[in-house]
This record gives sequence, structure tokens and C-alpha cells, in this order.
Amino acid sequence: MINKFEMRFAGAGGQGIILAGIILAEAVLLDGKNCVETQSYGPEARGGASKSEVIISNDIIDYPKVQKPDILAVLSQKAYNMYKNDLKNDGIIVTDSSINVDDNAMNKVFSLPIIETAKNKVGSLFTANIVLLGVVAELTNIVSQESLMKAIIQKVPKDTEKLNKIALEAGYNLVRNVLLSV
Repeated sequence: MINKFEMRFAGAGGQGIILAGIILAEAVLLDGKNCVETQSYGPEARGGASKSEVIISNDIIDYPKVQKPDILAVLSQKAYNMYKNDLKNDGIIVTDSSINVDDNAMNKVFSLPIIETAKNKVGSLFTANIVLLGVVAELTNIVSQESLMKAIIQKVPKDTEKLNKIALEAGYNLVRNVLLSV
């Protein structure tokens, strides 16, 4: 069981980063763990920096802000550059493969074609955040797939449920394919 797990989703406004954090937090609550989600975004509606932070714990969470994330999941170069130095030394970085990662090799880095998968395999660029959620969930086992799917269905528009289910599964499969090839 986890004691405390901190993560940060980051990207550009319009990429669904805030929604990803909210969905993860809802799913964690469905699994019966304590959780807090905070968010911030720049003054620009689209294209500006945005982040969503999620703290998961079996104990009471006494401070709602992420200090040193265990995992940093980013969908834009600007977000990676902005938040890479906050990560724990043994943390995990998950990025889209379009991002230039200049990590100091102290972290595990998973550079995956998240945006390409959303666009070409799922059929909608707007599902990249859900693909990212699937990747994070598969890498960390921090939340059950059943709870994650329930939370997605509660938060996405009704006519996109099937598409988002495909996106979540695509995220899980991205990691499974990478881990099988190692």
C-alpha cells in the first residue's frame, strides 16, 4: 500500500490537463483512498501553461500542494522545462515523444507517442489527456482501471464515452507494449 504519492500533470491550456487531474482524483476516491487535487493555469485560455496536482495517501493529507512529485506527466515542452526540476530524484517522468527530455538520468523517463496515439489510433487529439491517464495508471498502479473508467464516464460529455474508453485502453497498451519490449 502507498503511504503518500504526489503527482503533477502539466501541459498547455486546452490539452485537458486539469480534467486529467480531476478524473484521477475522483477515481482514487472511488478506490477508497484519501486524495486532494489542485490546479492552476496561466491567464491565456489556450496555449498557456496549466498544471493539475494530485496527492494520494492512505493517511490524512495535511498540505494540499505537491512539494516534490513522484511522477511528472507532461504534454508540452514548455511544461516540461518549467517543472522538470521539481521532481524527486528517483521520480518518473512521462512525456509525449515530441518533447526533448534532457534529464540527468536520475529519473525513469517514459517518452511515449501519447499525442500521436490520441490523434491516429483513437481518432481525436482531444483524448490525449485520457491516453496520458492510462499511461500513468499502468505505470503506477495507483488507481484501479475500473474506478478510472467510472470517473471518466462521470466527467466527459455523454457522446464521447466510447471514444474516451478507447483512449484509456490505448494509454494502458502504450505502457504494456513498451514494458514487453524491454
